[in-house]
Amino acid sequence: AAYIALHNGRPVTFLDTPGHEAFKALRTRGAAAADIAILVVASDEGVMPQTLDALAAITEANIPYIVAITKIDKNNADVDHAKNSLVEHGIYIEGMGGDVAYALVSSKTGEGIPELLDLVLLAADLAEITADPALNATGFVLESTQDPKRGASATLIVKDGTLTLDGFVVAGDAYAPIRFIEDFLGKRVEHAGPSEPARISGFSKLPAAGSLFSIVKTKKDAEALAKTNAKELAATPERSAAVEGVAELPLIVKADVAGSVDAIIHELTKITQERAVVRVVASGVGSVSENDVKTAHASGAVIIAFNVGTDAVARDLAERDAVAIESFSIIYE
Repeated sequence: AAYIALHNGRPVTFLDTPGHEAFKALRTRGAAAADIAILVVASDEGVMPQTLDALAAITEANIPYIVAITKIDKNNADVDHAKNSLVEHGIYIEGMGGDVAYALVSSKTGEGIPELLDLVLLAADLAEITADPALNATGFVLESTQDPKRGASATLIVKDGTLTLDGFVVAGDAYAPIRFIEDFLGKRVEHAGPSEPARISGFSKLPAAGSLFSIVKTKKDAEALAKTNAKELAATPERSAAVEGVAELPLIVKADVAGSVDAIIHELTKITQERAVVRVVASGVGSVSENDVKTAHASGAVIIAFNVGTDAVARDLAERDAVAIESFSIIYE
């Protein structure tokens, strides 16, 4: 999710990435898109494996970060334990041998949130982050989803320049005319400037989450750039063939948003058996379609559906062809 908070008359855009280990790819994308990171550590737990995973993403992105020690309102909160846990893992906060700023916060009561926002703005000023609103917009695709009414849609984070109601946005091998721009509240706006999230609909296909976007003037230019990008994507080496004597479980993964697809595939790659291997035949965003069932039938695959339904035609076809469709709503199940 992406949203804007106002503090002392200054807007701060937050990219909220899930903490579960499965969302490693989403956290890595978030760190790459961000200017400043907030490393969240619960006061009742201290540093967890995913905390170190998030820190690795922050370090790789080479951006400044602040620690937020949360849940201080809980009866079992132990701030001293959380601080010691940070230091034990090489995160040297202020007052404990280092210069990493931190804030003690409660999401429930709001305590410490103004202080956290003060630290974010201070970090931004120290980093001297700049952008030129006069340029054409460039940035990242934060998330993409298949909207039943609007088709392929994406949330973009503008890193530089200004997104206006003009031209076409190209992200990887997908493109869309900029007919309308929605802000993080779903309200239509005429432009989106540096660091602002913007939702664009009507893409030629679902843009990959994490891909860079740019703006071109005409549909012809958009098609040409998308075609060039498609060739580069096609050059990525495919996975090697199955090993002889090892059973294969072919799967088709469908989910509500691209980040969920990434997380599910990430979890599936951790399943290891000597005599069996999981193979993802296809994956995508949106409800289970007739084409998914046909692909599953042809490849002997099971369809995994996460937070999405199944089209009526697809359901009838699945019953006729005995294609299994397994539905889930919790990522690590």
